[in-house]
Amino acid sequence: MILLDTNVPIYAFDSESPFCRWAKDSIADAVSGAGAAISAVSLAEICVGDQDPTTVADRVRRWGVEILDVPAAAADVCAAAYRKYRKRRVAQSGAKAAAMPLPDFFIGAHAEVLKWELATADGRRFRAYFPSVVLRTPPGEPPAPLSSDRR
Repeated sequence: MILLDTNVPIYAFDSESPFCRWAKDSIADAVSGAGAAISAVSLAEICVGDQDPTTVADRVRRWGVEILDVPAAAADVCAAAYRKYRKRRVAQSGAKAAAMPLPDFFIGAHAEVLKWELATADGRRFRAYFPSVVLRTPPGEPPAPLSSDRR
């Protein structure tokens, strides 16, 4: 099974995204191969920025993508990665670490706990905090994550 980061369905829904084709191909390849899933965390993130959030789950399922609850075992892995992130931020800035939302850490922990590949356009962050997770990223992936206003 391949877990899809939130940005993969977002890019697939956005025909103007430069990563739309990569996202659609990634979903199709995963569905026709090992299978594809998103976590309930990703579903919530997608709904936040969608024009019609009540239809997101059905549209995602029509692609053949499963929607899964986050396993409880991911909580410890998520917390460890998030603590590492916060510690790095303090060391880099010398000030209190900015609190980045936890969703990416839950998604990475979900993939790590289940030992699944993760499709994401944000490979840099996942490589830093979940180095054991095998990533599928687009050629020329963006250097930074999606801005919060796109989610």
